Amino acid sequence: MAKIMDRLLLFIYSLSIGVISVVAILLLSGAVPYELTSVQEQRLFWAGIIVAAVLFLLSIRFFFISVRRDRSNLNSIDQRTEFGDIQISVETIENLCLKAASRVRGVKDLKSRIKVSQSGLDIAIRAVVDGEESIPTLTTEVQKQVHDFVKDTTGIPVSSVSVYIANVVQAPSFKSRVE
Repeated sequence: MAKIMDRLLLFIYSLSIGVISVVAILLLSGAVPYELTSVQEQRLFWAGIIVAAVLFLLSIRFFFISVRRDRSNLNSIDQRTEFGDIQISVETIENLCLKAASRVRGVKDLKSRIKVSQSGLDIAIRAVVDGEESIPTLTTEVQKQVHDFVKDTTGIPVSSVSVYIANVVQAPSFKSRVE
């Protein structure tokens, strides 16, 4: 809820700064002529002070948001054991997935993504294969290897492993030249 409110405030802040900038450019360049009575000038003065104060408060808010370190965005999975806490980074789990998937014969180029859900880890593997092996057999083997390796190594339950075959590597063909 706080993030939505901050986004709304940032939108209003940006819009206000934009409108004030356009008005200032038009007035200072003389594109819009203006003459004010003393009553209008007094009202404009107080309105300007109020708008400036609100924008200053919003600036302070956004400054603290940008400086503050948000603990909820740490990319790690936390586990509690009888000896203490364990934090395993998502990057570590991604590398473990790549290590396990690269052990499967026929897989060439790999990328992995991890999503943490209530039921465990949702792992997505993107692979390029050599085309020598059966793709259904190969993907099943990658799923099994990644699932078992990550679960055994980290102790974190793996809810799903999805494999996307992006392409087949074309083996370079060499033409023999006879002269």
